[in-house]
Amino acid sequence: MKCFICKGSLEDKLTTFMVDVDNSIIIVKNVPSQVCSQCGETSYTDGVASQLEQIVIEAGKALAEITVIKYPASVA
Repeated sequence: MKCFICKGSLEDKLTTFMVDVDNSIIIVKNVPSQVCSQCGETSYTDGVASQLEQIVIEAGKALAEITVIKYPASVA
């Protein structure tokens, strides 16, 4: 697969996903990702993106200023 930005090669890696939602920072560690070896752009499969969306929704309910979550290994 090629990077949609620069057409470089994608490598499977575990990355950290961070998002700021309603003044709360949510960090998800060890997310299965494809990272471009040329420009560094990170992308996710549809399944991983869907799982990240669910994690962010649930973490947003915690009303914590910062939440750090480890990506569930069984879902990768």
